[in-house]
Amino acid sequence: MNAPFSIPGAPPSDVRARPLIAFDDVSKIYPSRDRAAEVVALRNVNLEVPAGAIVGVIGKSGAGESTLIRLVNGLERPTGGRVVVDGIDVTALDEPGLRQARRSIGMIFQHFNLLSSRTALENIALPLEIAGFDKAAIGKRVEPLLEMVGLSGKRDRYPAELSGGQKQRVGIARALATKPKVLLSDEATSAFDPETTDQILALLKTINAELKLTILFITHEMMVVKKLADSVAVLEVGRIVEQGTTYEIFARPRHETTQRFVGAITGSQVPEWLAAKLRPQRQPGDSAVLRIGFVGGNADQPILSRVSRNLGLDVNILHGQVEAIAGHPFGSLFISVSADPDDLRRIMDQLTSGQNTVEHLGYVS
Repeated sequence: MNAPFSIPGAPPSDVRARPLIAFDDVSKIYPSRDRAAEVVALRNVNLEVPAGAIVGVIGKSGAGESTLIRLVNGLERPTGGRVVVDGIDVTALDEPGLRQARRSIGMIFQHFNLLSSRTALENIALPLEIAGFDKAAIGKRVEPLLEMVGLSGKRDRYPAELSGGQKQRVGIARALATKPKVLLSDEATSAFDPETTDQILALLKTINAELKLTILFITHEMMVVKKLADSVAVLEVGRIVEQGTTYEIFARPRHETTQRFVGAITGSQVPEWLAAKLRPQRQPGDSAVLRIGFVGGNADQPILSRVSRNLGLDVNILHGQVEAIAGHPFGSLFISVSADPDDLRRIMDQLTSGQNTVEHLGYVS
């Protein structure tokens, strides 16, 4: 097994879980000559990112997530509220202060933003050159970064000679060059195929674990949140409508926006073929359709077979899946059962135990 990579000057391993980034009642309104045409990008956002954590912000296009992440490094200024990074109120800094603060805030972009005339090594070295490092110091910093992102053999290649995934690895290494405390990711995997996306996410997880680097990322993809984030905030029209640990958000989404995001990933969204058959009123010969959420240790237990045996009733599985969310089992099943009111009540009473959730969706013939 290879020894963990070590970047000179990396944060110590005993970083405590304190808020490294804090949004304090932050709003951002883009003005216009016509007040009716003002664009409210963010409204009264409160969010904390602990040191060493990976926090995802997800929303539909136009929800305000891009504005939120640009406030962290001062590329945007809030209309109200404060953004504090490592104890420094970024919103109060002048331009020289912002330039200094940005050295501790790395950023990776959706479209790489590499210079076509510079090699991989030279692109990574660029922020160090701007900061005034000499050639020897740059070499000592860049070579370990090339190794960490798996590009030692591509050091002299130009962007046109690299794949999309390799370009993004260069972008990640460049963002790490100034030994930042925070790494911001702006849709860093949205342009990739699933395999490349998994590789980039695995690299970010490694960076977080080995360098104890705090990561704040935005995405439109719930699968990215599932694989990468410790916790997540859901944005809807500039407001955070729900936030919590990744497992909490996936297992028990409360807001309808979160439910839509989560449903397609966890299998809790009603399949189209089943939704087309559902009706709200019972007709003779119908079966009742239930959606069951299995959480924690119950996810791999034979609960349905026990209910069927105890009550002497047939249970038909229509659709479902069981998987791991943030290292914890989570399952979702759609079943059809007897629609007789007494039978249905007994079935739901037995299924609603422990951490299970049960919802009566309607009836099918």
